[in-house]
Amino acid sequence: MGKKAKERRLPETDAKAIARALRISPRKLNLVAELIRGKSAETALAELSFSRRRIAGDVKKVLQAAIANAENNHSLDVDRLYVKEATVGRTAAMRRFHARGRGRAASVIKPISNLTVIVSERKEREQREEQA
Repeated sequence: MGKKAKERRLPETDAKAIARALRISPRKLNLVAELIRGKSAETALAELSFSRRRIAGDVKKVLQAAIANAENNHSLDVDRLYVKEATVGRTAAMRRFHARGRGRAASVIKPISNLTVIVSERKEREQREEQA
């Protein structure tokens, strides 16, 4: 007995990985996500390795997890993978305060973000067109 397995929402040629509660604003995270959208998995990993942004390491981990999911769970060819989607979401923000003059306080909002990376397998025809 038990629950039925959920139906897969993604096509058979896709795999995804999610990182939740990343301590960075969605706006800054989206700048790094833009770097890898539409690129091959190998190129995207190289871009993130040499990016000087602090959050690039976390984005790289998520991309590596998506590639591993594609290889191990869905038997996709790693050499033909590309980043189909890299979406950034906003979650609850931590509210703190900063002491100001004359006994007052100013609010400081520390944003938290989610990141979803979907990798997909390119068809052979598309692969040849990209290399040419």
